[in-house]
Amino acid sequence: MLIPRPTELSIGEGVFELTRVTRITAPAELAGAASWLQNSLRPATGFPIETGPDGAIQLEWDPQLSPEGYTLDVELTGIRIAGGGPAGVFYGCQALLQLLPPQIYRKGRVLGEQWVVPVVSIRDAPRFGWRGVMLDVARHFMPKHDVMRFIDLMAMHRLNTLHLHLTDDQGWRVEIKRYPRLTEVGSWRRESQLGGASYSRGDSRPHGGFYTQDDLREIVSYATDRAINVVPEIDMPGHTQSAIAAYPELGLAREDSEPLGVWTRWGIDDNVINLEDSTVEFFTNVLDEVMEIFPSPFIGVGGDECPKNGWRLDERTQQRKAELGLASEDELQAWFIGRLDDHLSRKGRRLYGWDEILEGGLTGSVSAGATVASWRGMTGAITAARAGHDVVSCPDNQVYLDYRQSERSDEPIPVGTVLTIADVYRFDPVPPELTPDEARHVLGGQGNIWTEHMDSPRTVDYFAFPRLCALAEALWLDGERDYDDFLFRLDTHLQRLDAIGVEYRRSSGPRPWQERPGVIGRPVTPQQRTAYFSPLTSRIEGA
Repeated sequence: MLIPRPTELSIGEGVFELTRVTRITAPAELAGAASWLQNSLRPATGFPIETGPDGAIQLEWDPQLSPEGYTLDVELTGIRIAGGGPAGVFYGCQALLQLLPPQIYRKGRVLGEQWVVPVVSIRDAPRFGWRGVMLDVARHFMPKHDVMRFIDLMAMHRLNTLHLHLTDDQGWRVEIKRYPRLTEVGSWRRESQLGGASYSRGDSRPHGGFYTQDDLREIVSYATDRAINVVPEIDMPGHTQSAIAAYPELGLAREDSEPLGVWTRWGIDDNVINLEDSTVEFFTNVLDEVMEIFPSPFIGVGGDECPKNGWRLDERTQQRKAELGLASEDELQAWFIGRLDDHLSRKGRRLYGWDEILEGGLTGSVSAGATVASWRGMTGAITAARAGHDVVSCPDNQVYLDYRQSERSDEPIPVGTVLTIADVYRFDPVPPELTPDEARHVLGGQGNIWTEHMDSPRTVDYFAFPRLCALAEALWLDGERDYDDFLFRLDTHLQRLDAIGVEYRRSSGPRPWQERPGVIGRPVTPQQRTAYFSPLTSRIEGA
């Protein structure tokens, strides 16, 4: 019936029918939830759904519930939704919407439908406090309207954290008023790599876009009204060529006089920033403006996939290493991340970075509040949790939603290993190696959507859904999972996605317009994956 599945659900006899005279009653503190419910019920039903006293739908507080917990009781004569906090009440409203016919999700009036809700009693609360999605808007820019549509889809599935990957080698997407060239120059590239192989050609088509600070404040407000926290990420010290293209003084010394442009290829770029005090100041100034936009307790700084060879070969960086009394390039990166952490901590925020921040000694370089996103398997989660740092699990071999969905030859631009709905449904953010005390550091998990090969929101739909439905249940449900039961409920849930207009992947495979014939991907065999990750894993384990 519902996705994600509630903790407790019992069905009675009969139905409650929504009619033209149905009203909502809510205290002033829940006016936002009442307004959202009105706006969700009105379009398809055509009913006014006014607010007022003695409404058949009642929204209430219940201090006995957790902040995200809710109860939903449907009787023949009315509906009561109670939550321990605004998020709990909102989730109760989302559950109510799923109990109605799937046509309730349409944005125009639907004739001939009976708007009935089965008599039911639900008691529900999530297992994890971080139920997230990382959305990469740097590789391919996603317009503001489509980001907010994606937020609505997250809220529908009771996901509560949007990790917004705003910068990378291929584009800078956030307006920084102190440094206007970051968007004037860094927000667009002359073309994009077409395909996943190193020899793939370019498409000869300029690509770009960025969000103004007002755009991002609007996104944050929109997400907050839907119980979603937006965590921004400014990726550094690697993945910074778009910034170096805008401000060449941030880069390493180059013998050639031709300035770098915004990168047009995928993969790991060898160009990284230098580690001068002026460069540290540049990025702390960027973070200051980011913090003015995003109230999130967590601020992402990346820290992933930073090639060290440029630092090894650069005379000035080697002098810098000696000045700082550091023994290795890994320690150089740890020093840089530590300076960012100092700055964020003084502002009352928490640094959030990929598990490479473990390299060079996480414990000695950053504060206790620094939080690790473990993407290279679960090794980072284990290491960080045992060191007393909080963790968000997002292992690539379980929840990278840009990975191919089958072995079929018509999957569009297939990369990585195969991740099916069943694979994602089995995901557990807590490594079994952790003790109960260590496991408390696991805040939850997230799926990652990297968009190198997703050049439109339609393509994001294809890769994200319905795997994101499975992830939502894996992160929400506190109890035994039943995959067959999930698939049974998914049949109805897909009708909801159809009503919304989500272009998800069908079980029969991609539709003709979802294919990309002739554009090759980057399949990774288990042997290739082991060869790629083994040296990185050994560096983490030695941290």
